[in-house]
Amino acid sequence: MNKAILDKEIQAFILANIHSNTNELLLKKPLFASVTNAEVVEQIEAAKRTIKKLPVWFETPLIYYPNKLNIEQTSSEETAIYKSQLVSGKSLVDITGGFGVDAYYFSKRVAEVIHCEINETLSDIVAHNLTALHTLNIQCVKGDGLGYVRNCEKRFDWIYVDPSRRNDAKGKVFMLADCLPDVPSNLDLLFEKSDNILIKTSPILDITNGLLELNHVAEIHVIAVQNEVKELLWVLKKGYEGRVQIITANIQADGLQKFTYDFAEEQDVVASYAEPLTFLYEPNAAIMKSGAFKTIGKQYGVAKLHAHSHLYTSTELLDFPGRRFEIKEVIPYQKKIVKQKLQNAKANIATRNFPDKPEVFKKQFKIKDGGEVYIFLTTDIRNKKVVLVTNKVN
Repeated sequence: MNKAILDKEIQAFILANIHSNTNELLLKKPLFASVTNAEVVEQIEAAKRTIKKLPVWFETPLIYYPNKLNIEQTSSEETAIYKSQLVSGKSLVDITGGFGVDAYYFSKRVAEVIHCEINETLSDIVAHNLTALHTLNIQCVKGDGLGYVRNCEKRFDWIYVDPSRRNDAKGKVFMLADCLPDVPSNLDLLFEKSDNILIKTSPILDITNGLLELNHVAEIHVIAVQNEVKELLWVLKKGYEGRVQIITANIQADGLQKFTYDFAEEQDVVASYAEPLTFLYEPNAAIMKSGAFKTIGKQYGVAKLHAHSHLYTSTELLDFPGRRFEIKEVIPYQKKIVKQKLQNAKANIATRNFPDKPEVFKKQFKIKDGGEVYIFLTTDIRNKKVVLVTNKVN
């Protein structure tokens, strides 16, 4: 950590060149005596990635940035704020601290937070930034977080862990046992030190596989931002043997779409089916990831078009956690008919349980992207391929 980067002149240069061509800056003669051009460019590249993802950091003077990979791997402010609402109490230890975004928001809900980071330089950066952010209730510990918990005599209200996938696990099915730290192998240790464990995982982890690896799971939160799934949060309670609740949350600019269901009940729900009616519904990405394909229909009173299409319909417009459309026309997927009605049209194309990709359909019928028309290529209750022409309902 080169503290000369915090010099007023260098900080001003970084902000002034936030959108500059950094490759050109690298090739220039040395810009400053105390820091290299590569160090300046590293700050610019990392800072650029925080403009939308971490606005509090970007807008705070004298923030020191790690390399851009650390920024890419850290939680966004939206997801960090969400997960902070899951914890409470007097103490929390984050055993995989990283850039400290989660720890920062945990500190607003918990009296004392321990931030453990094995990368000593990154730990120094976090400690400096917490001072810049005027945060006094986080203690930064350099070293292995699991070792810290093992050797610590005190117990914590919460333990937070964000395991990273080992490099030698590439190409394998994503399993928690393939991550560092190996949470399944260390659950007994973690429960010796806390009754409450919060685990963050990548959304590519299969929920059923995760439940096979973990014990005492009370809740799983599927978190999306602007309809893109970002992370899974696993809430473990010591001794809990009850049913697992799935909470899906789609964080949007205009509010939060939230949906909760009992994971075990999904397989017992009997779905209702119908031909395309007046309105069409597409669940948000968090619900799709959660697998609540039958429960969502039952809770909201909408019918599925097909067992595998995951599109829903109703005669009246309903509130629904996802996108809503008014069906203008249902066209059988017969090339002559489709060509007659849609050739050279302008529309947004999506496929659900349909053999062709949108690109193939667009090329075949010379359809241009965009406009206010949304076309869904799907399969109906009779196993017939259909083209649904719709308009989005706000």
